[in-house]
Amino acid sequence: MNPRLHGSKLRLGFSTLCSAFSHISGSQGVVIRIDDLVADMASNSTKLYVIYYSLYSHVGIMAREVHRGANSVEGVEATLWQVPETLPERVLEKMKAPPKAEDVPVISPEQLVEADGFLFGFPSRFGMMAAQFQAFFDGTHELGDSQALAGKPAGIFWSTGFHGGGQENTALTAMTQLAHLGIIFVPLGYTFGSGMFEMNEWKGGSPYGAGTYAGDGSRQPTELELQQAFYQGKYVAEIAKKLKDNTPIV
Repeated sequence: MNPRLHGSKLRLGFSTLCSAFSHISGSQGVVIRIDDLVADMASNSTKLYVIYYSLYSHVGIMAREVHRGANSVEGVEATLWQVPETLPERVLEKMKAPPKAEDVPVISPEQLVEADGFLFGFPSRFGMMAAQFQAFFDGTHELGDSQALAGKPAGIFWSTGFHGGGQENTALTAMTQLAHLGIIFVPLGYTFGSGMFEMNEWKGGSPYGAGTYAGDGSRQPTELELQQAFYQGKYVAEIAKKLKDNTPIV
């Protein structure tokens, strides 16, 4: 049995099932429905939203690896989303942008309250997040007023053109969005290990998060960059799970 909720795995351990069926009330017993058990486990899982914008697919490739890493953590249910496009179709055609991923749903700002944590990914524009993602954050003003997202953790990943394209500044400028919403920024630091110090190849990313270089558009994320993306998804998912499992501060 491999139940899924929103496309994400739920692990049913043998011990969990045995424990559920061991609850008996008197001689009549209690009937345990498997679907009820799955629903209960789903409600107790940590929900992590991996939300991205990608114009030429570089961030989209990274997002899938981040999503995969997050889903590798037991008890975490990660879902992949993309923010709405703001450019007209005729402009996208002139820019020769590929079609958007059809298997990734578009998210609206009000859906953010459903998640326990986030990973936001976007390409860099002049050292800042792309306007499409900025427009998405602009739509969160009601969540800012209510502070409905306060205390929830989030990581950031990105794509830039070249070395001077904002591998650090893109994350730094994005922190202002998180701060106003009360979201806790989770950096990678140097926890990725030796991969952070690789000098024999170009590698995106920094202590602020995973990243890649697009170059003129033809360069794709390298194996090392994808490994860091996977690691970031797993790392932030583990922190989100710890925060949910503990008693709230406020």
